[in-house]
Amino acid sequence: MTKADVVSIVAAQTGLTKQETETVVDGFIAAVIETLKAGEHIEIRGFGTFNVRKKNKRLARNPRTGEQVIVKEKFVPTFKISKDFKNAVSEKLKKIK
Repeated sequence: MTKADVVSIVAAQTGLTKQETETVVDGFIAAVIETLKAGEHIEIRGFGTFNVRKKNKRLARNPRTGEQVIVKEKFVPTFKISKDFKNAVSEKLKKIK
């Protein structure tokens, strides 16, 4: 599924135009990015939590040369699915199979 597919589904369910819906979806994505860049987290009950985690500096190996390389510390965005979301998907898939 692509962003265009999401826009189409939401537009059909809400009665908004596709252009209006795309603006809302883009706004949501921008809000998530800006919030995570500020070091904050986002919790959407029933959906999940967006967070930023620090990955420490570590020693790795270049698979092509075998040479050891130091990977610098970095911050990565993460998403943890809520139990409600996980259970809803699991139950739906059980019924299909």
